[in-house]
Amino acid sequence: MNNERTVGLDVGEVRIGIAVSDPLGIIAQPRQVLRRTTLAEDLQAIKSLVEELAAIRIVVGLPLDQHGKPGLQAEKVEQFVAALRSAVAVDVVTMDERFSTAAAQRFLIDADVSRRRRKKVIDKVAAQHILQSYLDRMAARRKASRSDG
Repeated sequence: MNNERTVGLDVGEVRIGIAVSDPLGIIAQPRQVLRRTTLAEDLQAIKSLVEELAAIRIVVGLPLDQHGKPGLQAEKVEQFVAALRSAVAVDVVTMDERFSTAAAQRFLIDADVSRRRRKKVIDKVAAQHILQSYLDRMAARRKASRSDG
């Protein structure tokens, strides 16, 4: 069976939410929240996870502003992505994550998750939203290219 696992990251100042796709690269699931320490340790933790899962790519949410332009936070994430690309041997791509945290928050509220519990899981659910958006976009592109051919 092909392994098409992709790791999704929601990179914040204090935490990194992590999601992982199934082996077929169809469904994203929240995995964990990594508490940030040093850049080197953060990169090593992600690299270890990628190796453990034999993942083929990493998708990092890029926090653009409401007009789709990068701001200060996006620049910080882009610096993290540059360091990540040097640390891992897989493709690292970015994905617009403008509404991922809001969507994750709505999902958790709709699921009647308590405020305290939401705070603990919001980052990995946001990472799941980013990753699922990416997987859906790639599936749509594959479908469109098959119908064009």
